[in-house]
Amino acid sequence: MPVEAHLSRSRLAKLIAQGAVRRGGAVLDDPKARVAEGDVIEIAVPSAEESHILPEDIPLDIRHEDDDLVVIDKPAGMVVHPAPGSPSGTLVNALLHHFGGTLSGVGGMRRPGIVHRIDKETSGLLVVAKSDRAHHALAAQFAAHSAERRYLAICHGVPDRADPRLLGTRGVSVEAGGGIRITTQLARHKHDRQRQAVLFEGGRHAVTHVALEETLAGGQAALVSCRLETGRTHQIRVHMAHAGHGLIGDPVYGGRRKLSQKIAGDAAWEAARGFSRQALHAETLGFAHPADSRWMRFESPLPADFAALLAALGGDTAHTSA
Repeated sequence: MPVEAHLSRSRLAKLIAQGAVRRGGAVLDDPKARVAEGDVIEIAVPSAEESHILPEDIPLDIRHEDDDLVVIDKPAGMVVHPAPGSPSGTLVNALLHHFGGTLSGVGGMRRPGIVHRIDKETSGLLVVAKSDRAHHALAAQFAAHSAERRYLAICHGVPDRADPRLLGTRGVSVEAGGGIRITTQLARHKHDRQRQAVLFEGGRHAVTHVALEETLAGGQAALVSCRLETGRTHQIRVHMAHAGHGLIGDPVYGGRRKLSQKIAGDAAWEAARGFSRQALHAETLGFAHPADSRWMRFESPLPADFAALLAALGGDTAHTSA
């Protein structure tokens, strides 16, 4: 098999099932078959099929593009991939329009190589693979937790590492660098398939590192930075809610918590009450380039709505990554 093919195990299993793999001229039909030194394996890789998803002329904020990948700064409100309820107007529709014939064919379908996703109402950076080589190399970095992903969030209350309630929460611990670490398992909620739930047995391992950046609104809220060690669905939102500090504007995990108008002041109270999405922004993204391993790091400025909320709460809107 040529190295350039970059076939995953699941893709190889599908090709074996399709009769596209031969050993010594005979069709190999058992994906668990053992091979011996000297065996000649032939793989007939079909051309990637065209996607059924239609391209749409949607503007994109492109931060970087080369032959292997593209870095996009996604606005809040844009879904990454078409799904029931969001069949069009997605990032994938836009990518097909802008980069149609140059996209990854991983999995046998010619479509944008979505390596990782961010929620519809979360703004910020994500990387998309244009080549199969890039897709597999980037996916390996995310799986190995070597890619850098840093988010900014505005939460209810102040996650103080000296707070006995916080430290008494299962899965929360203090880190040497001054922040806190949240470690749990995550899985779909038993009664609501659109939500994720914290578990300590079963599910998927999830780790979030949280650092306090600023205390806001008279101690009613805080700007925090969250570094993902793993990347599970809704991870930051679920973990912050589990720690008792749900994100402002989060309709799913934020609960009914509100700022005290008396303590925070009218402007802060109104801004928080009227914020219509979870206050979460994917600010920093870093990874080793698949072609030459050079480190690439990108930063996204605060979007206007996030900056306005931060200002109303008395925060520093000139905040940048450490």
